[in-house]
Amino acid sequence: MAISESRRSFMGFAFGAVAAVGGAFSLVAMKKTWDPLPSVKAAGFTTVDLSSMQDGELRTIEWRKKPIFILKKAADMTKDSKRDVVIDNASYTVVIGLCTHLGCIPAYAPSEQLFKCACHGGEFDISGVNVFGPPPRPLDIPPFKIEGTKLVLGEEGPEYQKMVAEA
Repeated sequence: MAISESRRSFMGFAFGAVAAVGGAFSLVAMKKTWDPLPSVKAAGFTTVDLSSMQDGELRTIEWRKKPIFILKKAADMTKDSKRDVVIDNASYTVVIGLCTHLGCIPAYAPSEQLFKCACHGGEFDISGVNVFGPPPRPLDIPPFKIEGTKLVLGEEGPEYQKMVAEA
């Protein structure tokens, strides 16, 4: 009778050990499925080096499948203390290049210093503020962080948080 009881307790212990190991592997596998893929994490942030930009130059980049307009303002361009991104004593307009009316992509007209939406005639000044037509609000500013002369899109830095608080 003693052999039967020890065999039963051994079988119970073995079954418990297998169940615990299987449960641990299942938890690890579930956590891995919940974590974002490395490619998704990398797509969330875009770093742009602004040191090579010339005054008056407009650079268009893609971030999260959206066009981002980065305009380095020349000395004769109107500055906007609430919307300008200042890096290394230079002012930049950094906006999502989608019209706030219906999501069209405005074109930049350097001679008029305006972003013009051809669809319904909306116009935005060089700081992205709506000045004419149906757009209900200024162009949106993407979350950003400043690292030296680089702009990191997708991360909320103190400059962005201050800008949002003032808007």
